[in-house]
Amino acid sequence: MTLQPRCEDVETAEGVALTVTGVAQVKIMTEKELLAVACEQFLGKNVQDIKNVVLQTLEGHLRSILGTLTVEQIYQDRDQFAKLVREVAAPDVGRMGIEILSFTIKDVYDKVDYLSSLGKTQTAVVQRDADIGVAEAERDAGIREAECKKEMLDVKFMADTKIADSKRAFELQKSAFSEEVNIKTAEAQLAYELQGAREQQKIRQEEIEIEVVQRKKQIAVEAQEILRTDKELIATVRRPAEAEAHRIQQIAEGEKVKQVLLAQAEAEKIRKIGEAEAAVIEAMGKAEAERMKLKAEAYQKYGDAAKMALVLEALPQIAAKIAAPLTKVDEIVVLSGDNSKVTSEVNRLLAELPASVHALTGVDLKKKLNCNPYLTPYAQI
Repeated sequence: MTLQPRCEDVETAEGVALTVTGVAQVKIMTEKELLAVACEQFLGKNVQDIKNVVLQTLEGHLRSILGTLTVEQIYQDRDQFAKLVREVAAPDVGRMGIEILSFTIKDVYDKVDYLSSLGKTQTAVVQRDADIGVAEAERDAGIREAECKKEMLDVKFMADTKIADSKRAFELQKSAFSEEVNIKTAEAQLAYELQGAREQQKIRQEEIEIEVVQRKKQIAVEAQEILRTDKELIATVRRPAEAEAHRIQQIAEGEKVKQVLLAQAEAEKIRKIGEAEAAVIEAMGKAEAERMKLKAEAYQKYGDAAKMALVLEALPQIAAKIAAPLTKVDEIVVLSGDNSKVTSEVNRLLAELPASVHALTGVDLKKKLNCNPYLTPYAQI
């Protein structure tokens, strides 16, 4: 049987009136003793009467338990509240041969909005706690995320470091391998070039030997050709040339003797002529020396008069030398006014002539003319 116990406006331990409804599943026990008890309790009653008896019993226990609990205990822990009602009511209904199979609280409410306010407060608390929890969770999540990022960065750094180390080791190993390969390649190339040089040297040596053999053969042929040519030259050129040279030599020796004789004759001729000319020059020199000696004796004897005679003899020559440029002049025209100074200029020039002679020869014409009675008329002129 299904029963729905209901308690309206029942005050709790705090004095808050609550209305509580529940659902109970009950049945008559089948054991003989308990079944006999049930028959004794409910004989002559219908099912509804049985329900009412059990319902009233359950509601009484429910009401009594509500008075001992707080609203929070009833509302927040319905299962514990239902369990408590079942445990308290089970003995009573059991003595009537009824077994409570289950009992649950269906609804709890009040008419003064206590539960609503409690729910709002609880909701606010819950919301606050939820916000705090969310904030703490976000904080913890941020911290954890930062820690995770840090751990990730540390791991990444370590991984990158290991990768870099591995890469560096790889590059170093690669460089070492490359260096070793290059060394081996260079050694192989050098060995190849050396072997090639040796082969080229052998080939060149053989070529030189071939050239030497060919050259020897060529030299032998040329030697034979030289012998043949020499014999041919001896026969065709040398012998006639020797004969011609002997003939020319004889002719040259004869010509040489002839030229020597002619040169000796010419030299003798020149010597004779030179001796004759030297005798003439010697005679002329002696005559000139004698003349000069006589002239000097005459000059010594006559003294200044002789010197004056020499000067007078030289004056025409001096005048001729001075006037020599004028021989190339066709005509000289002297222009003057009424007061002509030509005569005075000529007189001045003549007056300066003794000074010029004195400067040229050292002979004072005025003094000599004045001292010599024979030359006084010339001095007056």
